[in-house]
Amino acid sequence: MIDLRLLRQFVAVAEELHFHRAAARLHMSQPPLTAAIRRLEASVGAELIVRGNRTLGLTAAGATLLAEARQTLLQAEQALLRTRDVAAGRSGRLRIAYVGSALYGRLPACIRAFRQSHPQVRLELREATSRQQQMMLRADAIDLGILIPPVPDAGELELRAFDHGGLAIAVPREHSLVAAGEMSVAALRDEAFVMWPAEEGIGFHSQVMALCRDAGFLPRVVQEAHGMHAVLSLVAVGAGVAIVPASMAGFRSEDIRYQWINATGAGFELQFCLRPAHGNPALREWLRGCDQR
Repeated sequence: MIDLRLLRQFVAVAEELHFHRAAARLHMSQPPLTAAIRRLEASVGAELIVRGNRTLGLTAAGATLLAEARQTLLQAEQALLRTRDVAAGRSGRLRIAYVGSALYGRLPACIRAFRQSHPQVRLELREATSRQQQMMLRADAIDLGILIPPVPDAGELELRAFDHGGLAIAVPREHSLVAAGEMSVAALRDEAFVMWPAEEGIGFHSQVMALCRDAGFLPRVVQEAHGMHAVLSLVAVGAGVAIVPASMAGFRSEDIRYQWINATGAGFELQFCLRPAHGNPALREWLRGCDQR
């Protein structure tokens, strides 16, 4: 094996075609450089430098090695730079999963800022339920989850505060409650509900159930949907009513009428969920950037 230092010495001699100038360029004395080139020739098994009284030249083998050495040194430099970029979180890959409602709060601004500050990081985004995110984190399929707590049996997973929001009633725009002006939780007593399955996100499901209990009834669930966009799409086609994040009030607004809920407990939290020993510098940069916003 030929080390990179010896290749750099050879390139200097081959480009300068003069041992003294090459030694000065390398900040070393000439005798050790001459000895180094002789060792290189011995290792290759061929003469590389044409030696003369005044002018040096390259043999055919020397010209070949010069081209290959330049490429090898360039690749080594690029490998080092890429490695440093990954270690510093300037490049690499970051995989993030999020519940649908996260797209209507702080998340879009965090995504834009991170793409601008870390353009070399490949950011992979996907929507998933809170339960799916926990499974993906444990399977190392994502680096970060953005979900609605609590997380049952969190175990080794770490939770960090990220965002919060209010809740709203969502009913089909042509619903009789809209015409009657009775958009309250109590007014939903006899309505068919579209709900988020408890096993996919116990936190949000429990809040909706608590609001209905406080209003004196338990919701009659006729349809469940895996994802808040799916819930609202079913509301839009008249499958039932729902209680959803108020931040999503612009979704399908031509088909859905929304009403904010002004009541104690009518809110929800979004949290980051991650493995404490994640080992991804890009995730560290993401968390630092979001904390500063």
